[in-house]
Amino acid sequence: MSDPTTKEKLQVAVEKPTPYTFDLGLLLASDPNPLNLDRANLESSLASVARDGAQAMINQLLTTCPITSTQAGVLLSLPASTTPLPREKPLPPPKAETTWDKFAKKRGIKPKTREQRKNLQYNPETGDWERKWGYKGANKSGENDWIVEVDPKKEAERKEGTTVWGDRRRERKERVKRNERLQRKNLRTAEKS
Repeated sequence: MSDPTTKEKLQVAVEKPTPYTFDLGLLLASDPNPLNLDRANLESSLASVARDGAQAMINQLLTTCPITSTQAGVLLSLPASTTPLPREKPLPPPKAETTWDKFAKKRGIKPKTREQRKNLQYNPETGDWERKWGYKGANKSGENDWIVEVDPKKEAERKEGTTVWGDRRRERKERVKRNERLQRKNLRTAEKS
Protein backbone atom coordinates (compact mmCIF):
# COMPACT_ATOMS: atom_id res chain seq x y z
CA MET A 1 0.00 0.00 0.00
CA SER A 2 1.25 3.46 -0.75
CA ASP A 3 0.88 6.29 1.70
CA PRO A 4 -0.47 9.47 0.03
CA THR A 5 1.67 11.68 2.34
CA THR A 6 5.05 10.17 1.32
CA LYS A 7 7.18 12.21 -1.04
CA GLU A 8 8.64 10.80 -4.21
CA LYS A 9 12.31 9.85 -4.00
CA LEU A 10 14.69 12.20 -5.77
CA GLN A 11 17.55 11.10 -7.99
CA VAL A 12 20.78 10.14 -6.21
CA ALA A 13 22.95 11.13 -9.19
CA VAL A 14 23.13 14.88 -9.77
CA GLU A 15 23.58 15.92 -13.41
CA LYS A 16 25.05 19.35 -14.17
CA PRO A 17 26.49 20.76 -17.43
CA THR A 18 29.72 21.73 -15.60
CA PRO A 19 30.58 19.37 -12.73
CA TYR A 20 31.10 20.51 -9.15
CA THR A 21 34.58 21.11 -7.76
CA PHE A 22 35.16 19.68 -4.29
CA ASP A 23 37.42 20.32 -1.32
CA LEU A 24 36.54 17.37 0.88
CA GLY A 25 38.80 18.49 3.73
CA LEU A 26 36.58 21.57 4.24
CA LEU A 27 33.38 19.83 3.05
CA LEU A 28 33.13 22.41 0.25
CA ALA A 29 31.32 21.90 -3.04
CA SER A 30 31.59 24.71 -5.61
CA ASP A 31 29.00 24.91 -8.39
CA PRO A 32 30.26 26.95 -11.38
CA ASN A 33 26.87 26.72 -13.19
CA PRO A 34 24.61 29.79 -13.28
CA LEU A 35 21.55 29.69 -11.04
CA ASN A 36 18.18 29.37 -12.74
CA LEU A 37 15.76 30.34 -10.01
CA ASP A 38 11.98 30.45 -10.32
CA ARG A 39 11.03 33.90 -9.01
CA ALA A 40 7.47 32.80 -8.28
CA ASN A 41 8.56 29.82 -6.17
CA LEU A 42 11.92 31.05 -4.84
CA GLU A 43 12.05 28.98 -1.63
CA SER A 44 11.52 25.62 -3.33
CA SER A 45 14.00 26.40 -6.13
CA LEU A 46 16.68 27.42 -3.60
CA ALA A 47 15.96 24.26 -1.60
CA SER A 48 16.38 22.10 -4.72
CA VAL A 49 19.74 23.78 -5.56
CA ALA A 50 20.94 23.24 -1.97
CA ARG A 51 19.73 19.62 -2.06
CA ASP A 52 21.60 18.97 -5.32
CA GLY A 53 24.80 20.41 -3.85
CA ALA A 54 24.49 18.35 -0.66
CA GLN A 55 23.70 15.17 -2.66
CA ALA A 56 26.74 15.73 -4.90
CA MET A 57 28.93 16.24 -1.81
CA ILE A 58 27.64 13.05 -0.16
CA ASN A 59 28.18 11.06 -3.39
CA GLN A 60 31.75 12.36 -3.63
CA LEU A 61 32.49 11.57 0.04
CA LEU A 62 31.14 8.03 -0.21
CA THR A 63 33.07 7.26 -3.40
CA THR A 64 36.48 8.76 -2.61
CA CYS A 65 37.00 8.72 1.18
CA PRO A 66 37.92 5.55 3.12
CA ILE A 67 35.19 4.27 5.43
CA THR A 68 36.02 2.28 8.58
CA SER A 69 33.71 0.55 11.01
CA THR A 70 34.42 0.72 14.75
CA GLN A 71 32.50 -0.07 17.92
CA ALA A 72 31.60 3.61 18.19
CA GLY A 73 30.11 3.60 14.67
CA VAL A 74 31.13 4.19 11.08
CA LEU A 75 33.98 6.66 10.50
CA LEU A 76 34.70 8.52 7.28
CA SER A 77 38.28 9.83 7.01
CA LEU A 78 38.50 13.22 5.30
CA PRO A 79 41.58 14.17 3.25
CA ALA A 80 43.62 17.32 3.88
CA SER A 81 42.03 20.53 2.62
CA THR A 82 43.33 22.05 -0.63
CA THR A 83 41.61 25.44 -0.56
CA PRO A 84 43.66 28.08 1.28
CA LEU A 85 41.50 30.14 3.61
CA PRO A 86 42.36 33.78 4.43
CA ARG A 87 43.10 34.78 8.01
CA GLU A 88 40.45 36.73 9.85
CA LYS A 89 43.04 38.85 11.65
CA PRO A 90 46.55 39.92 10.63
CA LEU A 91 49.58 38.03 11.90
CA PRO A 92 50.62 39.14 15.38
CA PRO A 93 53.85 41.14 15.57
CA PRO A 94 56.90 39.19 16.70
CA LYS A 95 57.57 39.37 20.42
CA ALA A 96 60.49 41.46 21.57
CA GLU A 97 63.45 39.42 22.75
CA THR A 98 63.70 39.51 26.54
CA THR A 99 66.89 39.63 28.54
CA TRP A 100 66.46 35.96 29.37
CA ASP A 101 66.06 35.06 25.67
CA LYS A 102 69.30 36.89 24.83
CA PHE A 103 71.10 35.19 27.71
CA ALA A 104 69.73 31.75 26.81
CA LYS A 105 70.75 32.14 23.17
CA LYS A 106 74.24 33.26 24.19
CA ARG A 107 74.68 30.32 26.60
CA GLY A 108 72.92 27.75 24.40
CA ILE A 109 70.14 27.07 26.94
CA LYS A 110 67.21 25.19 25.41
CA PRO A 111 63.62 25.43 26.66
CA LYS A 112 62.39 22.60 28.87
CA THR A 113 60.60 19.68 27.28
CA ARG A 114 57.05 18.74 28.15
CA GLU A 115 58.32 15.95 30.39
CA GLN A 116 60.56 18.37 32.31
CA ARG A 117 57.69 20.84 32.80
CA LYS A 118 55.46 18.27 34.46
CA ASN A 119 54.75 18.95 38.10
CA LEU A 120 55.64 15.44 39.27
CA GLN A 121 58.85 13.90 40.51
CA TYR A 122 59.70 10.50 41.96
CA ASN A 123 60.57 10.37 45.68
CA PRO A 124 62.84 7.36 46.30
CA GLU A 125 62.34 7.57 50.09
CA THR A 126 58.59 7.04 49.96
CA GLY A 127 58.52 5.23 46.59
CA ASP A 128 55.75 7.54 45.31
CA TRP A 129 55.35 10.28 42.74
CA GLU A 130 54.86 13.68 44.36
CA ARG A 131 54.34 17.24 43.22
CA LYS A 132 57.38 19.47 42.81
CA TRP A 133 55.46 22.58 43.91
CA GLY A 134 51.93 23.58 44.83
CA TYR A 135 49.70 21.68 47.25
CA LYS A 136 51.86 19.24 49.26
CA GLY A 137 54.80 20.06 46.97
CA ALA A 138 58.37 18.89 47.50
CA ASN A 139 59.58 22.49 47.77
CA LYS A 140 57.67 22.69 51.06
CA SER A 141 59.42 19.67 52.58
CA GLY A 142 60.37 20.27 56.18
CA GLU A 143 57.85 23.04 56.78
CA ASN A 144 55.44 20.72 58.57
CA ASP A 145 57.94 18.48 60.36
CA TRP A 146 56.85 17.99 63.96
CA ILE A 147 60.43 17.83 65.19
CA VAL A 148 63.33 19.91 63.89
CA GLU A 149 67.00 20.00 64.79
CA VAL A 150 67.82 23.47 66.08
CA ASP A 151 71.17 25.27 66.07
CA PRO A 152 71.59 26.93 69.50
CA LYS A 153 73.44 29.96 68.05
CA LYS A 154 70.74 30.65 65.47
CA GLU A 155 68.04 30.06 68.07
CA ALA A 156 69.61 32.73 70.32
CA GLU A 157 69.63 35.21 67.40
CA ARG A 158 66.00 34.48 66.40
CA LYS A 159 63.51 37.33 66.71
CA GLU A 160 60.85 37.17 69.39
CA GLY A 161 57.68 35.37 68.27
CA THR A 162 59.18 33.55 65.24
CA THR A 163 59.62 29.82 64.70
CA VAL A 164 61.82 27.56 62.58
CA TRP A 165 58.80 26.53 60.52
CA GLY A 166 57.78 30.13 59.95
CA ASP A 167 61.31 31.01 58.87
CA ARG A 168 61.34 28.21 56.29
CA ARG A 169 57.97 29.29 54.91
CA ARG A 170 59.05 32.93 54.89
CA GLU A 171 62.24 32.07 52.96
CA ARG A 172 60.24 30.15 50.34
CA LYS A 173 57.75 33.01 49.95
CA GLU A 174 60.60 35.50 49.60
CA ARG A 175 62.15 33.37 46.84
CA VAL A 176 58.82 33.38 44.98
CA LYS A 177 58.40 37.16 45.37
CA ARG A 178 61.99 37.79 44.26
CA ASN A 179 61.43 35.65 41.17
CA GLU A 180 58.21 37.52 40.29
CA ARG A 181 59.96 40.87 40.81
CA LEU A 182 62.76 39.84 38.45
CA GLN A 183 60.22 38.66 35.86
CA ARG A 184 58.42 42.03 35.94
CA LYS A 185 61.76 43.85 35.62
CA ASN A 186 62.68 41.66 32.67
CA LEU A 187 59.36 42.42 30.92
CA ARG A 188 59.80 46.18 31.50
CA THR A 189 63.29 46.15 29.99
CA ALA A 190 62.03 44.09 27.04
CA GLU A 191 59.25 46.64 26.40
CA LYS A 192 61.70 49.55 26.46
CA SER A 193 63.98 47.99 23.82
